[in-house]
Amino acid sequence: MGVIQSNIPTSAELARDRAGIPPLENGDRLSRSEFERRYENMPLLKKAELIKGLVLLGSPVRFVQHGRPHATAVGWLTYYASRTPGVEVGDNTTLRLGEDNEPQPDLLLRIPEELGGSSRVDTDGYLRGPVELVFEIAASSVNVDAHDKLDVYAAAGVAEYIIWRVEDSEIDFFRLRDGRYEPMKPDAAGLLKSETFPGLWLDPAALLRGDLPRLLSQVDVGTATAGHSDFVGRLHRT
Repeated sequence: MGVIQSNIPTSAELARDRAGIPPLENGDRLSRSEFERRYENMPLLKKAELIKGLVLLGSPVRFVQHGRPHATAVGWLTYYASRTPGVEVGDNTTLRLGEDNEPQPDLLLRIPEELGGSSRVDTDGYLRGPVELVFEIAASSVNVDAHDKLDVYAAAGVAEYIIWRVEDSEIDFFRLRDGRYEPMKPDAAGLLKSETFPGLWLDPAALLRGDLPRLLSQVDVGTATAGHSDFVGRLHRT
């Protein structure tokens, strides 16, 4: 029997042929500037993150465990943004969070700096500073998302953090309190309601089963409230 060849390229194969710039490797310990230098030299690399100074490379993406849940979450956040003038959604967007941390969360929701938000867009197009909400879909990455990234996002000041633990069929929705994350509990109707983004209502059971119509219907109800109208008004008075 012949040797089975892997079709997953190595880090060296993904890197441009530039003298003096080594490829990123899983487990490298780097400064943020060196991480960015190597990452920019690997344009075919889909995802790499720097968490507490440690390089974490993305793995192949499975449909059931990541691709399909990711698409559902994109629909939920994007629909909310479409009903909330001023807020912005990001998909797999690099965040500069200090010298040892540059995560690339699955999704984020932010208020632009000019409307009072806590992050800004650098001159080279990267986001710097804590966005208001981060959403991670965790399957093989659950240990990192639920521990190291949770610490990093809390220390940076990300106000709300959602983890969809796909293989556990669980949704964790955290709010930042005095520098630490506290888990949010569903209300009497079983909904998780954002404090940072009024009207962003989440039905966790609908999310787990991929029921996008139900998810969007709860956003319809949430964004019809006076709290949401007041929030939009405050954004545009900033």
